[in-house]
This record gives sequence, structure tokens and C-alpha cells, in this order.
Amino acid sequence: MRKLIYLLLLVGHLATAGEVPAYQDRFGRAMPVVAVVGENSGTELTDFVIPYGVLARSGAVQLLSVTTKAGPLSMRPTLTLQADATTAEFDQRYPQGADYVIVPAVSRPADTTLVAWVAAQGAKGATVVSICDGALVVANAGLFKGRRATGHWATESYRKEHYPDTQWISNTRYVADGKVISSAGVSASMPITLALVEAIAGRERANDVARQVGADGWSTEHDSDIFRPRLGTNLSAYIAGYTNHWFHSVDNLGVTVAPGVDEITLAYTADAWSRSKRSKVYTVAASAEPLRTRSGLTIVPDRVQGAADVPELLPPVAEATLPNKALDIALAGVAQRYGQNTAKLVALEFEYPSYH
Repeated sequence: MRKLIYLLLLVGHLATAGEVPAYQDRFGRAMPVVAVVGENSGTELTDFVIPYGVLARSGAVQLLSVTTKAGPLSMRPTLTLQADATTAEFDQRYPQGADYVIVPAVSRPADTTLVAWVAAQGAKGATVVSICDGALVVANAGLFKGRRATGHWATESYRKEHYPDTQWISNTRYVADGKVISSAGVSASMPITLALVEAIAGRERANDVARQVGADGWSTEHDSDIFRPRLGTNLSAYIAGYTNHWFHSVDNLGVTVAPGVDEITLAYTADAWSRSKRSKVYTVAASAEPLRTRSGLTIVPDRVQGAADVPELLPPVAEATLPNKALDIALAGVAQRYGQNTAKLVALEFEYPSYH
């Protein structure tokens, strides 16, 4: 009987873990206000850019990029952005708060300004969505207490030890528990954002956006355990992460950017190559002036075309390529240049099933 009850509870969890609550207008706004917030000293590139790019394509939200303070937003592992507003400026513009707050992984998840702002937005009734180890920020803000949540597999033990008042769920892409939503490793940013589009604008709109970006769907189905180091399967890839530092110099590589560049393609490309531990990617533009991407993010170029410090340029991704396929293209390029183990290392960090 006890086993039967457990199985029923498990089935109930599987049925509800991914159900993102439908948007409910609280303030009579024409569209929900969504803030994608970063911490200036270091914010995970794809965690920040993928949700922004996907939500912008939906045309169903009023979207702002936000930082804890004025100045450039340093992305991790590479690139520099300029946000639309600081948290203080956002509060002046929207004193009632955001409808949704997207929280990527950051270098300083206990940053007092960021944690306090996320907590305040939650208190005002915003739905707070963590991407990857943005879960640590949301946990520090106290919003996961007594709720279910998830994050990158690599921090699972840390999260269970430091936030025991949260039920940490593994082997799922994302978990929705009321007005707090969390997602697994880096590659979960695409499915959780498509689930948000569905919650805000309906399934037809979400399907349309998925077609635009080349995503197959946004199921919660996911096995995080396959990414843990295991002898005979992926341990050699993790070892490559250490030996790449010891035995190889880092290649400087460039990716050309211009106004209207697709930010999803750019993020996957720059992030994947820079995670290889063998290369660092820099943006190369016609001038040093900040430029706007396809969806309105502001990029601060790293290098100027024709200058002495311009690195070897990566082959451009064909314009006809769907953005969600850019990661596969980058992984194939990494494998060709540095070997399969290095490509697998990048995929493991992304929690990307295709290369596990």
C-alpha cells in the first residue's frame, strides 16, 4: 500500500511539474512586463540571451534587460552587453513590479542588490523564473522555501545542503510551483522559455516561436544523471577540461557582428566555443559603437574590423540556419578543431543531451 501511494504521488508530480500557470493580468497592462536581470560582474551568456531572444520573438511581452548597476554587463564565459535599465531605474518605471523576472546564473549569486531585488519582485507578485543556477539567486532570495525547484545537476548536493527547506527535483527540464519556476542546466533555457510563451500567449503562439527558432518542443522530459562523471562514458571529456588548461594555449577567435545579428545564434556560438577551454571568442564589428541585435539587445563589440588585435574569425553561421541549431554547428566545429572529448565537455556543461 505504501508503494502504491508513493507511485501515485510520483505520477502526480510528473503530471504537474511542468505546468506553467497561465498569465493573469494584474494591472491592466497591454502586455506583461518581463525583466531579464543580470549581475554586472558576470552573468551566464545563454541563460540571459536565449530567454530574451525567444520572448522577443513571441511579440507578446514588454521586455527589458536589467542589471544591478549602471555600466556594461559582462557575460560568462564571453561577450559584453549593455542593459536597458538598472534595477533602480526599473523600479522607478514599474513601481508595481514586473509580471515575470528571469534570473540567469551569475558569478555572485549572493550579490545583495540582486538578491534583494529578486525578493522584492517576488513580494510584489511577480512570477520568478530561474535559469540553470540562477536557482541559487532565487534560493538566496527565500522564494523557494517550502516549494519544489531544480537547477544544474552539478550544484545539486550544494543546493540540498544549503537550502534544505526546498524540495530539489532532479531529472526534469523545469519545475513550476506557483509563482516560482526553475529550470535545469544551460540548455533548459529554450524549453522553459517556450513554456512561458505558451503560458502568456497560448500554445499556437508558442508553436510558432518554436518553428522560428528550430526547437522541437518544450517537454519537461530530461535525464540529468547522464551528465554526471562516469567511468567508461564521459569521464574522458571531464579530464579534457583539466588537461586543456595544462597542455594547450588558448586560441583567440572572432565572430563578426553587425546590427540585426541574431542573438540566439551568437550566444550559442560564442558560449560553446569559449567553454571548450581551448578558445575564447570575441565579437568583431565595423566600429566600436554598441549595436542592437535582431531582438533589441545591445552588444558592446570587443574588436573593430581591420585593427591589429582582430583574431581569427570563425566561419559565419548561414543566415538560413535556424537559431536553435547553432549549438550543434558550434559543437561540430569544436570537435573538428579540438576533438570529440572537448566537444563532449562543452555539451556536458550545457546539459545538452545530443552529446552526453
